[in-house]
Amino acid sequence: MSEQRKGSEAPANGSESPETDRPWHSIAPDDALAAFDTDAERGLSRETAATRREAFGANRLPERGRETLFGTVLRQFRDPLIYVLLIAGAVSIAIGNLSDAGFIFAVLVFNASLGTYQEYTAETAAQALEQAMRITARVVREGRTREVDSEELVPGDLVRVGSGDRVPADMRLIETQDLRADESLLTGESVPVTKRAGDTPEADAPIDARTTLLHAGSAVASGRATGVVVRTGRATELGQISASLAEEEEQMPPLVLRMKRFTRIIAIAILAVIVVLAGIQALRGAAPVDIFFLAVALAVSAIPAGLPVAVTVALSIGSRRMARRNAIVRKLPAVEGLGACTLIASDKTGTLTRNRLTARRILSPAGTTLEVSGAGYETDGEITREGEEVGDEDWLRDLVITGALCNEAELAETDEGAPEVSGDAVDVAFLVLARKLGLSREALLEARPQVGQIPFESERRFAVTFHETEDGRILAHAKGAAEVIAGLADVDTAEVEALEDALAEAGYRVLALAVGEVDGETARQADPEALPHLRFLGLVGLIDPVRDAVPEAVERCRAAGVEVRMVTGDHPLTAQSIARELGLSGDDADAVTGREIADLSGDTPRRRARILESPVFARIEPAQKTEIVDTLQEAGHFVTVTGDGVNDAPALRSAHIGVSMGESGTDVARNASDLILTDDNFASIVAGIEEGRVAYDNIRKVVWLLVSTGAAELMLFILSVAFDTPLPLAPVQLLWLNLVTNGIQDVALAFERGEPGVLDRPPRAPDEPIFDRLMIEEVLVSGLYMGGVAFGAFYYLTEMQGIGEAEARNLLLLLMVLFSNVHVFNVRSETRSAFRIPLSHNPLLIGAVVVAQGVHVGSMFVPGWRDVLQVAPVTPQTWGLLLAITLSKFLVVEAYKHLRGRRLAAAARRKARDSGPTGRRGMQDARS
Repeated sequence: MSEQRKGSEAPANGSESPETDRPWHSIAPDDALAAFDTDAERGLSRETAATRREAFGANRLPERGRETLFGTVLRQFRDPLIYVLLIAGAVSIAIGNLSDAGFIFAVLVFNASLGTYQEYTAETAAQALEQAMRITARVVREGRTREVDSEELVPGDLVRVGSGDRVPADMRLIETQDLRADESLLTGESVPVTKRAGDTPEADAPIDARTTLLHAGSAVASGRATGVVVRTGRATELGQISASLAEEEEQMPPLVLRMKRFTRIIAIAILAVIVVLAGIQALRGAAPVDIFFLAVALAVSAIPAGLPVAVTVALSIGSRRMARRNAIVRKLPAVEGLGACTLIASDKTGTLTRNRLTARRILSPAGTTLEVSGAGYETDGEITREGEEVGDEDWLRDLVITGALCNEAELAETDEGAPEVSGDAVDVAFLVLARKLGLSREALLEARPQVGQIPFESERRFAVTFHETEDGRILAHAKGAAEVIAGLADVDTAEVEALEDALAEAGYRVLALAVGEVDGETARQADPEALPHLRFLGLVGLIDPVRDAVPEAVERCRAAGVEVRMVTGDHPLTAQSIARELGLSGDDADAVTGREIADLSGDTPRRRARILESPVFARIEPAQKTEIVDTLQEAGHFVTVTGDGVNDAPALRSAHIGVSMGESGTDVARNASDLILTDDNFASIVAGIEEGRVAYDNIRKVVWLLVSTGAAELMLFILSVAFDTPLPLAPVQLLWLNLVTNGIQDVALAFERGEPGVLDRPPRAPDEPIFDRLMIEEVLVSGLYMGGVAFGAFYYLTEMQGIGEAEARNLLLLLMVLFSNVHVFNVRSETRSAFRIPLSHNPLLIGAVVVAQGVHVGSMFVPGWRDVLQVAPVTPQTWGLLLAITLSKFLVVEAYKHLRGRRLAAAARRKARDSGPTGRRGMQDARS
């Protein structure tokens, strides 16, 4: 029995067997064919293919199903605060308080509806990996070549691929002809990789060095090949990435973590207060039903019932603002999560750069350097020497013409004027260069028709095309490796190689060009050995250029206290060159490579130190990207990962916040991410960070408003128990205050604009709670003042003026509503005076205050409803007196902000004085 037939007993669905798990790239072609019992000419039989299809399953990757609408709805209720509200609603129903229960459940339904709409509509309908694999393949079976769906392929199938084909499975190459593959989807390497069936890579070679293997999902950039399928479905490199995505747990965004901690604090505080006050009432001999209603009133008053809605609204607003700045949010908590990030681990190709090779430097035979402007497919650039535009110089024109004629790519425009390209990325770059001199390959071919060709082969490392000129001469246009072209021309090879090395050190891919007259026989024979000495035209340096806005965006990240690291599968020299251009690393820094990380696998402390200290990582494989992200997270960073390829997907999923590219990104990357950049521009991340910080600031303002109001209500009840007065407010009145009047205002508060300097401050500490020292001070100052004044008013009305409970509660409820109306202007900033924030920055808030007050006053005149709320109309004089009382609270908070600002300024001056050269610490340092 053959080895493959032993393996064919493996489980279905693309499972790995001892055969499919071998390092096929290091196994000889004949041995690979023998292992699968495949005939090199006839391929497999139909019966064998059917048997293996049954054993291994379809050549399909595991599909990650989209979350159902019902699942999305249920997820909106997975929050401790929601649980507390659900319990409160259930208790209200049990005791017959249907109005209270109605309020609570209406809020919960609204919150769930809003969150569901935002998240479900943001999900993409396409299945990423299915799209990546659903292609056709030319397979040889029983000696005949036929086209089948790629799902029909099995290990051992003989498959043929050519230029432009998508590789349907992992294939060990048997025969190759000028084969180059674009594996950027898997490796991040922007330059196509040369593949040769006869190479002998090491068994532990990384993906980019497996020159004898074609990987599923990659594309054939040029050439032709025949290979034997060695892995299908889940067993392929792409399938293993898919499996890791299915197994990885998503990171919790910072806001979710903070809200959980905050909710636990609230729950514990509520329980403690209820137990203490209920115990006091029990000792006083209060009836059990009265104690129960007190507990319900306390719970209702303390729970910030409007918080889930307000937080959802704040995140939705942030999501819309991000969308206007080219960042689409797939999950609402990611809005604040991006603003909380302390480090961005960014892919290079397609994110920091354009993923479009561009000719940027030209070196003449005399050694002078020309600069080429314009990036990617832009044809409007200029060629300059020391800042001055270069004229129509003969050698330059010959160089550009040679690059355009010795070329197999195509460059055209769509009806909308967008560039449309096909062919090798290097050839496309030379066509774009020609357009910058006003030349096109089509026009050049009309004037100089091609009469022969020496195609590029990896062994020769150059290509030549022969063209007949208008005067009957035949010119050979050559393009290829610098040392090879120099050898064909009458130049100093060592000098050319030195110039090439200088460009390569700067991260450029270097090609040389030459031209020369040949006779007709040489052109017809296309014999490389018969070429005469050519005229050397110069060197061209190509690079995947940095996006225009990225350097400034990196600098803005640095100013905002956010570190930026580059993690790429590209060559170390290229990565380091781009990093220097972006200011990520200095001239003496080196990139950490995937091989170095692998070599340090036995030295965990040293490997961790290298990962934490290095700003640039090159030749990194997908699993290593995830390892880097995990290490950075363990060190205390909130990590945002950006990427566009399949190779980036595991890291996108592992990060706290994953950001994928909308234009050039794969569906795999987009579905593994939390945000999608519609313009593929790293600079849009900075805008997202700003909006995320604004959203979090607004959430804190809402928390301040709601928690301080709840604290005031708690203080009101604590004083009521202490002085043994009737309950100041009924549960339904508390719900009205918390869910309606406050609820209208806190939603409007979520529309606040960002405060000045949002990006000039460092990111929040990863473990910083919402309820920090500042929030505690704010809540105590405002909550205790409102609660104390409110109880004083209630006590005065009932105990000193003899007013009945119902009338006193009516006035107290109006007083609390007015307190809320005034307080909302205090909380527009935690540090700045309300007098310094223009009302025009949030006109919606003014309208919300008017509506909230209007709704409450209006409820006093609605028959039936005013009986439920136990309210009645008041005179204008009474309303004005209560407003005057509440305005005092505005001045109290303003005074607190002023005093706190002075205290912080004094502390900063002391710190600066102590840390200076003449200060206490400075003198200690000098003595030491």
